[in-house]
Amino acid sequence: MLPIPRPQRRTRRTALRLIGAGLLPLLSLPAPAQDAWPARPIRMVVPFPPGGSSDILGRIVAEHLGRALGGSVFVDDKPGGTTQIGTEFVANAQPDGYTLLLGAASSFTVLPNLRKLSYSLDSFESIGGVADYVAVMAVRKTLPVKDMRQFIEYARHNPGKLSFGSAGEASAGHVYGGTLSRDTGIQVLHVPFRGSADAVNALVAGDIDFVIDGAATPMVKAGRIVPLATFYRQRHPELPAVPTLKEAGFDIATTKGAGWGVLAPRGTPRAVVARLSDALRKVVNHRTVQEEFLRANSIAAWQSPEEFRQGMQSDQKMYEELLPAIGVRRN
Repeated sequence: MLPIPRPQRRTRRTALRLIGAGLLPLLSLPAPAQDAWPARPIRMVVPFPPGGSSDILGRIVAEHLGRALGGSVFVDDKPGGTTQIGTEFVANAQPDGYTLLLGAASSFTVLPNLRKLSYSLDSFESIGGVADYVAVMAVRKTLPVKDMRQFIEYARHNPGKLSFGSAGEASAGHVYGGTLSRDTGIQVLHVPFRGSADAVNALVAGDIDFVIDGAATPMVKAGRIVPLATFYRQRHPELPAVPTLKEAGFDIATTKGAGWGVLAPRGTPRAVVARLSDALRKVVNHRTVQEEFLRANSIAAWQSPEEFRQGMQSDQKMYEELLPAIGVRRN
């Protein structure tokens, strides 16, 4: 009977030979975890309630990003605090590449000027910017106006009697409404809702008079509410007959898109961030995805991680001056 050979014990001399041959690092490493990433589904937190533009956009990005990575990405809606709750959740998550944030620009440009936050832009790794927001101003069907000039004239003759809804305090719709009020001299009442979908439903029901929100687009197409203008530098691709605010004869301070980007908790491995960014860039630049983004009332607009970060920093300074001027003050 042959003796059973014992496993050879690695001696100091053997180790030295392996070091000299450059093999010891390979032998001492466990199975390459990063190479296997993603080994399980990736959570993408959307800090808005279901049904709104951000939720729709998040699901489009998640579906195509998952395919590009050869894995799966699922959406986890965490609304509340005008995006603060969901954003904080991701800032405090494990930086392992399995938790991402579909971040709204307002989380990093508006909220820091309103309240003390437990996070900042430095709490995240930027993956890249994905889209600009196309807000549509629409009024209830029973309001006796058909264009922006008629609306402003009506509002001036009825100071304080018109109300507008938004996705919450300091949301894009709130800022747009406040800026419109300031720059045109009208007086309107702001009614915050839990999300864009709720605000639009209230408009359809006649509970409020207008919204400035991309989520209004489906109801505009259905003829349930009346569009007046888009708050963007170009017309909404699905509403080509609706003029931009500037075309309608008005030019206010916040006519550019609010914007979304994808971020990961600070400390996420560089290799994972790089792979995510490369995959996200390909997703955003794909024609099919760009067409799908229109369902979320957004325009595909890829920004590199550094471009996205710089844009957020610049816009935060702009809102620092704008918000007090429209009556939105720090809590």
